[in-house]
Amino acid sequence: MSEESARLAKDLIEFRKAEGISVRELAMRTRLSRATIMLHESGDGPLPLPFAARRFEEVLHRAPGSIPTTPHEPTDRVPRRDPGEARG
Repeated sequence: MSEESARLAKDLIEFRKAEGISVRELAMRTRLSRATIMLHESGDGPLPLPFAARRFEEVLHRAPGSIPTTPHEPTDRVPRRDPGEARG
């Protein structure tokens, strides 16, 4: 468990307790899954991805970029073909 993960876990749990809300309610407020909330509340997981960190910062009223993140590397996906695209 990293120090940053432990700090985020503590802050999320304290926030939920202060607000009197469930994991489900926090998931709805952040637009993240309950599994994501539970992973980061456990403190055992990796740092959040950038988009999740930004949502945590919003709900915790923190400055943008204040929660450390796990770098997200783009995948080399082949774009899906548009079903309406002409084929020749």
